[in-house]
Amino acid sequence: MKLNPDQVSQLIEAASQVRRWAYVPYSKYPVGAAVLTTSGKIYDGVNIESAAYPTTMCAERVAIFKAVSEGERDFTAIAVVTENAGSPCGGCRQVMAEFGLETIVLIADTEGKLHLETTVGKLLPQAFTPKDLPEK
Repeated sequence: MKLNPDQVSQLIEAASQVRRWAYVPYSKYPVGAAVLTTSGKIYDGVNIESAAYPTTMCAERVAIFKAVSEGERDFTAIAVVTENAGSPCGGCRQVMAEFGLETIVLIADTEGKLHLETTVGKLLPQAFTPKDLPEK
C-alpha cells in the first residue's frame, strides 16, 4: 500500500506531538511513534525509561501494544520521530515484523522532515516471523 502525502504528514505530526509525553530522565532522548491501522485508526506511543534499564520500553512498541490491546492486528504504517531521525531498535523491528513485513516505516526528525520511508521487511531482512514456527 502507498500512503498519500496527507497520511504521511498526519502520522509524522502525531508522532511528533506525542514526544512531549516521553519519560526519559536517563537518556534525555524522547521518541514519539504513531501507528496507522488498516481500520484507519492511529495509536501513538512514547518511550518510557526505568532506572532498571532492561525494563525500558520503546515508543514503537508502546504504540503497537496499545493498538493490539484494542483489538487491532493489521497495520498500514508507523511513524517514528526523534531529534536526529533515529531508526527503530532491533527489538522494535522484531515486534513490527510480527504484524507485517510490508508495513511502511516513516522515520522523521522533530522538524517534521521525513528522512526515510521504507518497510519493516527492508529494516529487518530475513525476519523471524510466525511462519517460521513449526505447525502443531
